[in-house]
Amino acid sequence: MQIITHTIKTKTSRPIEIIDITADVSSAVMSSGLDRGQITVISLHTTAFININEKEERLLEDMEIFLKRFAPKDGNYRHNLNPIDGRDNAHSHLLGLFMNSSETIPFAGGKMLLGQWQSLFFIELDGPREERNILLQISGM
Repeated sequence: MQIITHTIKTKTSRPIEIIDITADVSSAVMSSGLDRGQITVISLHTTAFININEKEERLLEDMEIFLKRFAPKDGNYRHNLNPIDGRDNAHSHLLGLFMNSSETIPFAGGKMLLGQWQSLFFIELDGPREERNILLQISGM
C-alpha cells in the first residue's frame, strides 16, 4: 500500500463559484502510478467545500441561486459584527453546515469510479480569493 499526497491550488473570482475539479483530480490519480485504491479530496478551508454532483450548466446556475437564497450574504449574522479576518462571511460558514469538506472516491485501473453523470466540484462560498488549496490523499496499490 502506498500513500501519496498532492495539493491543487486554485484562484476564485466570484463570491459563490462552483469549479469542476474532476479533470485535475483524475490526472493526479493517473499520475500516481497506482492501479486501485481510493482518493480523498479535502478543502483546506471553512468557507469552501467539495461536492459530487452533475455538471449541467442550468443546474449549476440553479445551485448558485439556491445557495444565495438559502443564506443571503446580507443577513443579520452575529459573526459579521466582529469578523476575525474582516470578511462578512457568516453566510458562507452557515452554508457549510450542509456541505462536505471532503469526498472519498474509489479508483481502479487508474481511473476514478464515478457514475455517468457525476463530477467533482470545489465550491467557493466566500470569494473571490487569491489562493485556495485542495488536498488530495491517494492511497492504493
